[in-house]
Formats: sequence, structure tokens, C-alpha cells
Amino acid sequence: MSPETPVMPSLPVISLAASPGTLPAALAASFGQFGFAMVADHGIDADLIARAWDLTAQFFALPEDEKRRWHQPGAGGARGYTPFGTEIAKGADLHDLKEFWHVGRDLPPGHALSSSMPPNVWPDLPADFAKTFRNLYAAFDSVGARILSYLAVALGLADDWFAPAITDGNSVLRLLHYPPIANAPEGAIRAGAHEDINLITLLLGAEEAGLELQMRDGQWVDVTPPPGALAVNIGDMLQRLTNHRLPSTTHRVRNPVGARAAFSRYSMPYFLHLRSDFVIRTLPECIDAEHPDRYPEPITADAYLQQRLREIGLIA
Repeated sequence: MSPETPVMPSLPVISLAASPGTLPAALAASFGQFGFAMVADHGIDADLIARAWDLTAQFFALPEDEKRRWHQPGAGGARGYTPFGTEIAKGADLHDLKEFWHVGRDLPPGHALSSSMPPNVWPDLPADFAKTFRNLYAAFDSVGARILSYLAVALGLADDWFAPAITDGNSVLRLLHYPPIANAPEGAIRAGAHEDINLITLLLGAEEAGLELQMRDGQWVDVTPPPGALAVNIGDMLQRLTNHRLPSTTHRVRNPVGARAAFSRYSMPYFLHLRSDFVIRTLPECIDAEHPDRYPEPITADAYLQQRLREIGLIA
């Protein structure tokens, strides 16, 4: 390698089976440098994940008319099916080359947050769809809470600081299908460069090439975790809460080339959100003379979410 050849940084793989005392620093270091971490040994049942992949492929293989039965016009894609070419990255000119399904939290009747968290809708086919994805949602929720507990310690907070902030949180499990690339508009890609809205995102399916993060110097770096591991990234809500100590990193899903362009790509991100009524106010632990508060005006999690959904074209 010549002296002029840049060394591409690589994300460490962090095992959640490691000593708990080492995990706050390890996760915070990866998130602080990359905005991402690759997380192995997360404990989500492999058979459940395999069943979820199978059902995801079955659903998206249904005829377009059948899938559109479960589209909720005017709901901003909060639940059910969102058709191909609907979502657009903030500031982009072309829509993403994807379709998806959203699973949200089941709330009991009369819950105080029901107005901001609509009930789930479930398709007739494939069989066991609702049961499988309710179970996977709960598994993601548990792992996400555990990761946040380690980040709380790294930030100088009690390990249970996030617990009340995410109880009954407006988290969403997204089942994503990127169809084979054919006759795409010039410049359109599977997912345009963007940052996530929420606290943290836990992603299954990044083993398939295409996911890239953008480093501070502008170069794009592949995110390819080991089979079964999670790619986890910081969202804008946590970036705001921590005054950018934990940065939300721009990422994208580029188009495949060659033979891979004829294949679908599937992924399952779990967007872990705050409670809708939680007030996002910069943590005092993340403010000092060298790092003044970037966000002196607090905002509720739901108001922030609605603002961002308008920016990406899911609500008017």
C-alpha cells in the first residue's frame, strides 16, 4: 500500500455477551466515532428472525393490489403498507426505490398516547404474520433498551435513565423491500442519504451489501456486520438530547451493480423512539463552556417526529 492510499476505517464488532462493565465505553467509542456500532450476540432468537425473513419475502411477493389493501392513506405510513416510491430523503429530488410495512406498539384501549400511536393493521396473508412480528417487535424493544442503558452509563447517567423515557415509546419496526433495479430514474437509489429521526435504530439485514455511512471527511464506508449481527446507529433525537456528543450519521443504501441488480434486498430496521409526550431537552451532562447548548428550546418527541415526517414526504 502506497503512502497516498487512504486507510478505510472499519467498525468494531461489539459483543453484548462481553463483560457488562466494558460495554458502555465500547459502545460510546464506536458511536462517537462513527455514529454506528455493529452488535453481535444480541440474543434475538435465530428461528424467530428466520421466520420473519420468510414472511417478509412472502408479503412483498403478493400482487400489488393485495398489498395496497393495507395502505392507510393520510396516515403518514405509520402502520401497514407504504407503496414503492413514496418516501424521499430530506432535501432529495428523487424518491427512494423501496416499499415497506410498519409495525407499531400495541396499546390498550383508552391509553393516554393513543392519539399519536394508531393501532396496528395486519394482513390476511401470510399466515402468522401478526404473531411473528409482535414477537420480533418485543425482542427488538428489549435489546434496544439494554443498549440505551449502557449509553446512559457512558453519559454519566443512571443506567435506568432512559426507562421512563421509552416506556410505551412510539417505536416502529419496518419491513423493507428494495426490488430489483430496473428502469430506475437517473440518479435514484434504494435509499437516499439521510439521518434517522429516532433515538437509536437496530437493523437486521445489513449483511447484504449496500448500506454505507458517511465519515466526517465525506468518504463513504461500508457497514457490513457479521451474519445475524445488528447494525445500530444513533438517530437525530439522541443526537439532539446529547448535544451531538453521540452523533447521528448520514447513511444510504446504494444500488447494486452487475448481477446483484436483478435481486431484491430485504432489511428490518427497528426505530426506537421516545414516548410521544417526552420533552427533548439537552442533557446538562452534555453542556459545558466548549460545548454550549445547541438546542435551547425544548420540543416534544411527537412534535419533532411530525416535523421530520413532513420533510421526508410521509405527511403533508
